[in-house]
Amino acid sequence: MSHTTDNKTARRVVGVDVGGTFTDLFVLDETSSRVDIVKVPSTRGEESVGFMNGIARVLGADGADSDDASSLATIIHGTTVGTNALLERKVARTGLITTRGFRDVLEMRRRDRPQTWGLRGGFEPVIPRDLRLEVDERVLADGSVHTPVDLEQVREAAAALLAQGCEAVCVFFVNTYANPANERVAVAAVRAVWPNAHVTSAAEVLPEIREFERASTASLNAALQPVVGRYLERLDGDLRAHGFDGELLIVQSNGGVMSRQTACELPVKTALSGPAAGVIACAAMATAAGYPDVITGDIGGTSFDVSLIAGGRAALAAQTSIAFGMVVRSPMIQIETIGAGGGSIASVDVGGMLQVGPESAGSVPGPACYGRGNERPTVTDANVLLGRIAAERPLGGGLLGALDVEKAREAIRRFVAEPLGLDVLQAAEAILTVANAKMAGAMRLVSIEKGHDPRQFAYMPFGGGGGLHVCDMMREVGVSTGIVPRYPGVTSALGCVMADMRHDAVQTLNQSLAALDFAQLRALRADLAERCRQRLDSAGVRFESVREEIALDMLYQGQTHTVAVPLTAPALDAAATQAAFEAIYRAEFGRVLDGIPIRVMNLRYALVGVRPKFDLTLLAPQGEGSTEPLGEQAVYVKGQWVQARRYDRLRLPVGHRITGPAIFEQADTTVWLDPGFEANVDRLGNLILRPL
Repeated sequence: MSHTTDNKTARRVVGVDVGGTFTDLFVLDETSSRVDIVKVPSTRGEESVGFMNGIARVLGADGADSDDASSLATIIHGTTVGTNALLERKVARTGLITTRGFRDVLEMRRRDRPQTWGLRGGFEPVIPRDLRLEVDERVLADGSVHTPVDLEQVREAAAALLAQGCEAVCVFFVNTYANPANERVAVAAVRAVWPNAHVTSAAEVLPEIREFERASTASLNAALQPVVGRYLERLDGDLRAHGFDGELLIVQSNGGVMSRQTACELPVKTALSGPAAGVIACAAMATAAGYPDVITGDIGGTSFDVSLIAGGRAALAAQTSIAFGMVVRSPMIQIETIGAGGGSIASVDVGGMLQVGPESAGSVPGPACYGRGNERPTVTDANVLLGRIAAERPLGGGLLGALDVEKAREAIRRFVAEPLGLDVLQAAEAILTVANAKMAGAMRLVSIEKGHDPRQFAYMPFGGGGGLHVCDMMREVGVSTGIVPRYPGVTSALGCVMADMRHDAVQTLNQSLAALDFAQLRALRADLAERCRQRLDSAGVRFESVREEIALDMLYQGQTHTVAVPLTAPALDAAATQAAFEAIYRAEFGRVLDGIPIRVMNLRYALVGVRPKFDLTLLAPQGEGSTEPLGEQAVYVKGQWVQARRYDRLRLPVGHRITGPAIFEQADTTVWLDPGFEANVDRLGNLILRPL
């Protein structure tokens, strides 16, 4: 880690991203305007241990007291605790109280199935059927109360769930988006007898039409409350015990941050928070570098996460699936994930085809070259054998120890080269070819299939493995500019520091545009604004400004899918709304549908507290630096060995230009520059790559 001040009055902001292999920290010292990075091994299952080890490294820099956290002003945390708990089904025992006749909504879903073909496959909801209890109540779709809720049944159901060992409970009644009265009194009755705060109201989490999405989101939130709550409370307690008196903020899936208390109440909003932070950082850095249109690619140990940024803003998706059947309906940065990371295992299937992923060696035992017991080849093993990664300068700045080239060679020979009748080096290149093709397909998914020409975008890789494949990705997709950020391996931690605070709200309207009462709509917008502002104010964070985002989900009568129509508060009237809808619809589909009534489905609202930003030029190289190569390394490229010069990437001065083949080494990653490409260090310290 580079030099930091030991001044006790220093106020530092720390972003922390916990990954499967490493816990990454990005440190901004607001007093001395210095930035530092820290990487420590993650502790799977005990994520707080790796977190606190990283904080101790930050505090102990330059011999300072590693037990005094009073110099930390704010800690922003991107966490995968909730996501991992869902994927591994390690959630709290949870019950569901629902409208009679609707206990199986979670299993019916949208009548989809895990595999498109075949007669096999199953799905077990997070809440098993015997813990889903029904009560008498019914609200109709127009909001009228058909059957008042039987509160005695509600109390009996809560008592039964407690007797069966439930730690959390979700109350989900049908049609509460139209009228939450029945659910509101039922939730109050449950909270009066429930022994803890883990009571989720579906209407509070998602007051939006469509019962499955609402039930799924609320149920997952309930199941996560004890898990995420305990983790964050333990983390906050550990920090306070070390003298930390600042704010602990948590990254949301929408790219914003929220207070620890809000994260404990709404943990479902933390799904995909780590990848989202990385996209936020890329959007800011690419825009500052002059490239507002960029495709990002995060290559970690297990997955390749790709997202698209247009006009400097990341695309938001209305919902996502954490895994099959586990749907979260909440605004989140649109990220496509495939099983192609450094630990993805290469194998030859029964048909003689080379496959890479989705199975991964993960961080434990890891690739064969780690020497921890895995004997099957991975993408990292191929990069090591081909010379792109120097075994004597291993990943993570030495945290993993030396890499074993011979173990990588033996794994590739045994499982790929011999079954395919290839030379072992040809087999290694074949592994990278297949992995690159899969990753290029994901890039096309977020660009071409969304109506964007990827050739008009730059490509920005990050994560521990992003820099090793950047030239291959540019070549595969036809991108002419690559942007490798200054610290690719800790980009998500950097994004934590840069993220604004954001709170989203939604309310279903489900009315025709002609019948919509805009005075009531403006009053509803004011109510949502007040609720979001209360969450902003409760965080105790300073903002440079606050802005709001308003959108209506609209469609023509008879259609199923909506389009989001951004509006401003002064434009909340019938004429402006119709004009905005027709402009959006024409841009998306090429025409409008005259004579068909327009419907307004949902009002969406977001309040964004803009946090102070630091000058990105702080990331740039300081001083004269050095352009001298560290030496040369043999790299196998397209069937032959070439000599590539090795550089200390962080010492290269602004404006320096290097042509491939070359290897750029730094503590958090390695960047491979193919022959036929050149790299230039820009004013922010990014490497700008272009084909010659």
